[in-house]
Amino acid sequence: QVRLVESGGGLVQAGGSLRLSCSASGIIFSIVDMAWYRQTPGKQRELVASVTRDGSPNYADSVRGRSTISRDNAKNTVYLQMNSLKAEDTGVYYCAARKAFKTLYDYWGQGTQVTVSS
Repeated sequence: QVRLVESGGGLVQAGGSLRLSCSASGIIFSIVDMAWYRQTPGKQRELVASVTRDGSPNYADSVRGRSTISRDNAKNTVYLQMNSLKAEDTGVYYCAARKAFKTLYDYWGQGTQVTVSS
């Protein structure tokens, strides 16, 4: 059974930083692409950042230059370092995984709340 568990969310002031972590189990972590999505009230869940199984990152325009996604295959963990946080970064952040050659993400975590106060 695949399980993704996020941690690291919380309340932070604008301009601050947070590091989100997502620990995976029940899956061969090194062969899956990983991603972070964000959900805010009234909006569709949006992709924030992703990293392929070979470590190539991709970022949404809204976070590019302020965030870094990374993965540690030895620890089955993906991270999202977010700096210079803005109020619009507020939302529930979900970790997701997809197997090789798939378009959609198959597995999702339960989410972690990030609140940025202005």
